[in-house]
Amino acid sequence: MLKPGTRYRSQVCTTEVIVVRPADITLHCGGHPVVELGADADPTLTLDPTAATGSLVGKRYTDGSGTLEVLVTKAGPGALGDGSALLVVKDAKPLPSSD
Repeated sequence: MLKPGTRYRSQVCTTEVIVVRPADITLHCGGHPVVELGADADPTLTLDPTAATGSLVGKRYTDGSGTLEVLVTKAGPGALGDGSALLVVKDAKPLPSSD
């Protein structure tokens, strides 16, 4: 289970995230599970070309249902996913008009 406020990093690229809304999944980046910031990565892993669409710094990513939400704190070439599907960028809420 991912915990809110916990920071994770990719094992295959420079992507780092912080969990905003937790979910009971295994978060992936670049096709491989992420590790907690400060933990050792597996040096034998390489970036999966099917999960190399990148992640954008400052953007929130969600699983589409709103169950999981992470904030990218450091961008990288790996795409975020839940192991079976890629996460999507969360749309910004429109501001109210000031008539």
